[in-house]
Amino acid sequence: MLEALFLLLVANGTPVLARKFLGDHAAWPLDANLMAADGNPLLGESKTIRGILLAVSFTTLAAEVIGLGWKLGLSIGALSMAGDLFSSFTKRRLGMPPSSKAPGLDQIPEALLPLAVCATPLGLRWHEVVMLVAIFWVLEVLLSRVLYSLHIRKQPW
Repeated sequence: MLEALFLLLVANGTPVLARKFLGDHAAWPLDANLMAADGNPLLGESKTIRGILLAVSFTTLAAEVIGLGWKLGLSIGALSMAGDLFSSFTKRRLGMPPSSKAPGLDQIPEALLPLAVCATPLGLRWHEVVMLVAIFWVLEVLLSRVLYSLHIRKQPW
């Protein structure tokens, strides 16, 4: 269970660290600044090609290093980013600005999607998936505040 939680944190922390240490370098918006029919951005400028690629790459590498294999890491990284993009897309449809807070919506999809899909190779039962999603939610909120105090995040969650 700890390995799965670690990989979720790698996947979701990498884009935040990339923004801090790389700034705007190669931070191309994934949605190419397209607007949806509702007049809001499709995803928003905070979702970048760089963030997605680095998150998936680092999660793949981390999984290989801890002995879970690169394929599982690739799956967890990609599915976590898919969940994060779903959250952003949903928030834009609700008229919420990028980086706005949406309790649950900001944490659940990016943890639940990869854990549910990869439960069997991770050796997780359904109640462990639910427990890990809850732990991830709490950790993400707490770590967000720590990263904000260290001037790594732009705003606390």
